[in-house]
Amino acid sequence: MMLPPGTPDLDVLDLLVSVAELGSLGAAARRHGITQPAASMRISALERRMRVKLLDRGPTGSELTDAGRAVVEHARPVLAAVRDLVDDIDRLRAAQATRLRIAASKTIADHRIPHWLAALRTDHPEVVVALDVENSTQVAALVRDGAADVGFVEGPHPPAGLGSRVLGADELVVVVARDHPWARRKSPVTLAELAGTALLWREPGSGTRDTVWDLLSSEGAPAGPAAELGSAAAIVAAARTGMAPAVLSRLIAAPDLATGALVEVSSTDATRLTRKFRAIWRRTSPPTGPAELLVERAARLEAARR
Repeated sequence: MMLPPGTPDLDVLDLLVSVAELGSLGAAARRHGITQPAASMRISALERRMRVKLLDRGPTGSELTDAGRAVVEHARPVLAAVRDLVDDIDRLRAAQATRLRIAASKTIADHRIPHWLAALRTDHPEVVVALDVENSTQVAALVRDGAADVGFVEGPHPPAGLGSRVLGADELVVVVARDHPWARRKSPVTLAELAGTALLWREPGSGTRDTVWDLLSSEGAPAGPAAELGSAAAIVAAARTGMAPAVLSRLIAAPDLATGALVEVSSTDATRLTRKFRAIWRRTSPPTGPAELLVERAARLEAARR
C-alpha cells in the first residue's frame, strides 16, 4: 500500500515532538544539531505539506497549536515504532554478519594477529572475528575439528594432514640473565652446546619447542629441561632469575633485551635459529571469503617486513 499524499517526513515529526518535549523551538533545534532558523523552516515546510498550522510564532517564542499537539500525540507511537524497527534491523544485521573463526598460537596472537586483523578490517569492517589462542598443536586440532575456519601456527613443519601456507619467519634468540656465566662469554654458542645444556622449554605442543627441539636433535639428543613452562611469559620470568638459558622468539625477548634484564648470546648457527609462521586449514575446505582475505593480508604484511 502506498503512503498517502502529504505524509510527513519522520525527521521533521521528530523535531516537532522535541518542540513539545523541550518547550521551545530553539531547544529542539539544539537537540537535533541544527540552527533555530533551520528548524523553523522545516516546521514551516511541514505545515505547508500538511496544510495545518502547527506552531504559533510570537515575539517571545513559539508554541504548539491545538493541531500541533494532536499531531505530536499521533507522531509519538509512530516514531517509537520506527525506533523499534531500526533496532530490529540492527539485530538482524548482527545475526547475518560475516563471522570468521580463527585460532592462533600464542606468539602469533600477541604479535601478529592484531596487525593482520586491522588490515582486514580496513577493507572489510563487516567481518566479525572470533579468536582462540592455544599452542600450535592445539590450534591444529581446532582446525581439524572444524572449530576454526583457519589457524595460524609456528614451527619447523606443517601439521600433518592439513593444508598450509608459509607467511613469514620469526627469529629465535638465545637469552640468559645478566648475571649468568654465558652473559660474559666471548665466543658464540653452538647448537651442540645448546643440545647439551639444560634449557628452559615450553610445554609439548608449542611451536617454539618443536622448532628448537628439531634443531638441537641434529646435534644429538637434547639434555633434559631445566623446566617446562606453559607460556612465553613464564619462560622470560624464569630466565631473568638466572635459572637457565632459554631460546625465545625475538618478538617476545625484545622488551627485556632492551632493558638489559636479559642478555642475548650470539650463536654460530643464528641463520638456522628461525621458525616459520604458517596459515593452516582443512584440505577439504581451503580458505574462502574472509578467511582467504585474512591469509592474503597476513602474507602481504609479512612480506613487507622482510
